[in-house]
Amino acid sequence: MLRQLVLPLAILTTLAGCDQLGLEPASVTAARQEADGKAVGAACRHGGRAIEDCFTLNKRVDKAAIYAGWRDMDDYMRENKLEAVPATLTAGAAAKKSSDGDDAKADDAGADKPAAEKSAKAAAPAKPEKIAKIDKSAAEKPVEH
Repeated sequence: MLRQLVLPLAILTTLAGCDQLGLEPASVTAARQEADGKAVGAACRHGGRAIEDCFTLNKRVDKAAIYAGWRDMDDYMRENKLEAVPATLTAGAAAKKSSDGDDAKADDAGADKPAAEKSAKAAAPAKPEKIAKIDKSAAEKPVEH
């Protein structure tokens, strides 16, 4: 009889620890995705982007959540008489920042610029003086092991 109780107790104890495995319930995942979508929409509105542009730039995010966040931020900005804050990153800085190889982020950052401006910045070679300065500073630093 003791053996019959040990097996169900062991199974119940193991299943009770499933939260320790990092598995999230579907409701938690859905709530997190909703909050992320609202944050994206609010950021688009605060940055002065049109809702259609926000949808286009964030295709993987739920459109309803983006709209809810955009609308909430729009109401907040109107009530408090706040102006949109334009982005301060340039296409070149955004391309350097996304060095992880995600070309979509670099393209999105320069979406408002004409194609001629983008291609001129992309084709500009690095200045030799700047490269030499970087090489000298790296050579002067001692290497610690």
